[in-house]
Amino acid sequence: DGFTGMEVRGDTLTDKENAGAALLDACKEVKGSEPVQVGSYRGFAMFVTFDAFQKEYMLQLKGKMTHRTALGADPRGNLTRIDNALSQMPQRLESVKVQLDNLYQQQAAAKEEVGKAFPYEEELRVKNARLVELDMELNMDSKGQSRPEAAIAKRERPSVLEGLKRPIPPRSMEKKPRQQEQEAR
Repeated sequence: DGFTGMEVRGDTLTDKENAGAALLDACKEVKGSEPVQVGSYRGFAMFVTFDAFQKEYMLQLKGKMTHRTALGADPRGNLTRIDNALSQMPQRLESVKVQLDNLYQQQAAAKEEVGKAFPYEEELRVKNARLVELDMELNMDSKGQSRPEAAIAKRERPSVLEGLKRPIPPRSMEKKPRQQEQEAR
């Protein structure tokens, strides 16, 4: 069978059925989502949490990495789940190595891109200058003068919140022609 024993709440259990039952008893004492150490198995510290949303106990095996598995009501089944989680470690390690290599490649590509000049820099500068001109024309007040803040660079513009705090001019009580037309109907 290969069962090497399990330590649960300070007791070393060599029988698989007893170890599984002791683990279930230890789980029943855990009420929250904070991990509670209940023992150790194969050199990994065992922590249990209760997932109230899923209404199940989660076992965390902690070593250099944390391995998680859900626990059920069957004592022997739980030990099988734990063994399966541990046996998947080589595949998880390989998957993490592939992800790490991918991240290193992305980092190298990003560093290369940062070093390149922006190919549309001049076009952007010209279009931004034209945008400022158009903004100034659109923001002309009734005297034909442009508002000075329209020409201020974006990073030097006043806060939008300050603009919202300015008093609003009172509205005229004249009805618009469309409103009068709708009222006549």
